[in-house]
Order: sequence, then C-alpha cells, then structure tokens
Amino acid sequence: MTEGKLKQIAIMDTTLRDGEQTPDISYSSEEKLQLARILLTDVGVDRIEIASTRTSKGEYEASGASGE
Repeated sequence: MTEGKLKQIAIMDTTLRDGEQTPDISYSSEEKLQLARILLTDVGVDRIEIASTRTSKGEYEASGASGE
C-alpha cells in the first residue's frame, strides 16, 4: 500500500438472501425490514443483498420496504 493512501473496504451482508435458503428459516416481512434497518444503520453495513423480488409477492413487498 502506498504511504498516505488509505484503502476503502465496503461490507456487504447476505443474511436476508442466504438466511432464507437455510432449512426451517423464514423471515416475515416485518423481520426482514427490521434486519435491514439494523444492518444498514446500527451495524454500518454498506449494502445488503435481499431475495429476488420475483420469488413471491411477499418478497416483492419486503424488498420495496427495505429500500425506503
């Protein structure tokens, strides 16, 4: 690393995408929104991955709420 130059690291979390692929794990829309807010504001994650909005109407609604 060059002296005087800082390297920036971005953190991406996949809990809302990968967590739903774990057997017996399913988040409600309210839980997804709460997790997204905690990750982005309290934890300071730069970006999050969420499930595909084409999966179901619930995923579509949760994805829209997470972006607000």
